[in-house]
Amino acid sequence: MAGLVSFFNPKSVAIIGASKAAGKIGNVIVKNMISSGYTGPIFPINPKEQEIEGLACYPAVDKTPMPAELAVLSLPASRTLDAAEQCGISGVKNLVVITAGFKETGKEGLELERRLVETCRKYEMRMTGPNCVGLIDTHTPINASFAAGFPLKGEIAFISQSGAMVLSILDWSYRAGLGFSKFVSLGNKADLTESHFIEDAGQDPNTKVILCYIEDVENGAHFLEVARTASRKKPVIILKSGTSQAGAQAASSHTGALAGSDLAYETAFRQCGVIRARSMAELFDLAVAFASQPVPSGGRVAVVTNSGGPGIIAADTIEQKKLQMARFSQETIKQLRGYLPPESNIYNPVDVLGDAKADRFRFSLDKTLSDPGVDSAVVLVCPTAVTEPVETARALVDMKAAYPEKPLLAAYMGGEKLAEGVKVLEEAKIPCFTFPEPAVSSISGLTGYGRTRELPANEQDLSYKCSNLKSVKAILYDVKKDKRLVLLGSEAAEVVEAYGIPAAPTALAASPEEAAESAGQLGYPVVLKIASPEILHKSDVGGVLIGLDSPERVCAGFLEIMNNVQRYLPKAAVYGVEVQKMMPKGTELIIGMSKDIQFGPLIAFGLGGIYVNLLKDVSFRLASGLNRREIENMLAETKAYTLLRGYRGEKPADIEAIIGIIGRVARLVTDFPEITEMDINPVFAYNQGACALDVKITVS
Repeated sequence: MAGLVSFFNPKSVAIIGASKAAGKIGNVIVKNMISSGYTGPIFPINPKEQEIEGLACYPAVDKTPMPAELAVLSLPASRTLDAAEQCGISGVKNLVVITAGFKETGKEGLELERRLVETCRKYEMRMTGPNCVGLIDTHTPINASFAAGFPLKGEIAFISQSGAMVLSILDWSYRAGLGFSKFVSLGNKADLTESHFIEDAGQDPNTKVILCYIEDVENGAHFLEVARTASRKKPVIILKSGTSQAGAQAASSHTGALAGSDLAYETAFRQCGVIRARSMAELFDLAVAFASQPVPSGGRVAVVTNSGGPGIIAADTIEQKKLQMARFSQETIKQLRGYLPPESNIYNPVDVLGDAKADRFRFSLDKTLSDPGVDSAVVLVCPTAVTEPVETARALVDMKAAYPEKPLLAAYMGGEKLAEGVKVLEEAKIPCFTFPEPAVSSISGLTGYGRTRELPANEQDLSYKCSNLKSVKAILYDVKKDKRLVLLGSEAAEVVEAYGIPAAPTALAASPEEAAESAGQLGYPVVLKIASPEILHKSDVGGVLIGLDSPERVCAGFLEIMNNVQRYLPKAAVYGVEVQKMMPKGTELIIGMSKDIQFGPLIAFGLGGIYVNLLKDVSFRLASGLNRREIENMLAETKAYTLLRGYRGEKPADIEAIIGIIGRVARLVTDFPEITEMDINPVFAYNQGACALDVKITVS
């Protein structure tokens, strides 16, 4: 996004609310700008001062010798609107609003923030904040923040919704020796959001890794578009807080009940190539790995250790992370057997034993990294009486230089005895951990990103069309006119059939005679179901009868269902009874949709029938950007897929038909955003074809 270049590299900067008093935020920002090495003009703005920190001070932003391209506002909230107006009149392009006291304080603050955004729109200014720490770019350099210090120069961009997180990580980074390209505090995200800054960092030649801490996403569609593009160029790693189910809204459909508050984020991140960190530690472990290591060509990991226990832990973690323990060639095994003691394990993990010095580590690592069946390696060092931590670290440095295309990570499992060796590794940019698990997790992140990067670019969305769009519009119009939120089963069946989804033939009957006539036309046997938008679980109130094979049984069944409903739910609105042709038994599946507030329709697939909520064998994808590859992966993630492929001698089901139904559901709910929930449960999958039996559609 070219428009953000002047945020990080402005021609001139005004600091409105600059202060002469040490310790005031307005004074800290001035000092930070000066000490950062920024080479452009800095204009402190304060009508009461002539000079601040050796810089000429100006009474107003329109009194500076030249227009400021960026203005940093550190004023009471009540004065911020006037200052923003003056900035707009004076030609300022960008605002960093440090000031708090906006929507985070309640209704009055929200109105103040709305007016601030209106002012920015009026003058075509862009704004980060309010209620933020500011921003930093180490390559410009510029420090338009009140952070205590300036980051080490590096290639990691950190974008945070929490200002405190920015300050804490900056302070921690000095001890860790971690360098950054940019720090961005988003604050209230009144204008610019995480998506804008991810887009900017994706285009920034000085940024190699993009890290984010977020609590929510402002615009789901924009985020998906930006993240998909950025993650093709460089890793985007996000720590998303607020993952509990407490915020999940109540839902009437099975799909809605299965979709928790965090599920849409998990699905969105996966579909657009974002790597999700589960903790602050993992976020920065991954950052260090990506900033210093190559992306491996595969997931085959070699482990070299001087202790059996940690080697086993590493192997367990490799399996848990869906990586593979590398299998060595016969030549590698032969060389290891010829050099290592007879007691050593020469397979994987390679155990060089507790009395190993640096030479054994060097030899073993050289042979494993040279093996074509190895994509990356983890070295585990435990402190024994003869361990040589520094010399071993230097051996790792040499191996990194010899095999630059393969990631090499270490775990030095100790304290003071290993400290000098750890220092050697850190200086050489070899990630070093205290335990095996984070080392393997980092390799997992590198490997997963490698797979994402190899996926075809610009995959086509599914192009299923509706054969009778006018009919669907008319049905939904009539439902809204009738002041209903739920379609009748016969209406829902007509809607899905318009999108080419095969559904069991269904007719609505208002009397026993109509039911018998419809049954004769559909063909026996038939199923009867109560037709009421207020009764979602029909079987619970005696509203379903199956296997009716004669006009007499249909007439009697009609009356029985109406009596049952009258007894259990006398006030329910009843439109009649639906007569449905009874379809042959197949593999029971569920295909559905729940509307997420940020990311839109969330498509579900899994085992259906009465056990759907008990077994919860369901996978999800967003309708946005859904393609055939994602649908195939969606199926493969479930136990239902095992049944569909043919289990214990059964013939395989028509998977192509299931893929088609999922794609057509995605198209339907995309074409009609008023559909908020949808369940097809069950869908019967056959050896040839499939059929939707019970279709529920809810609209807003």
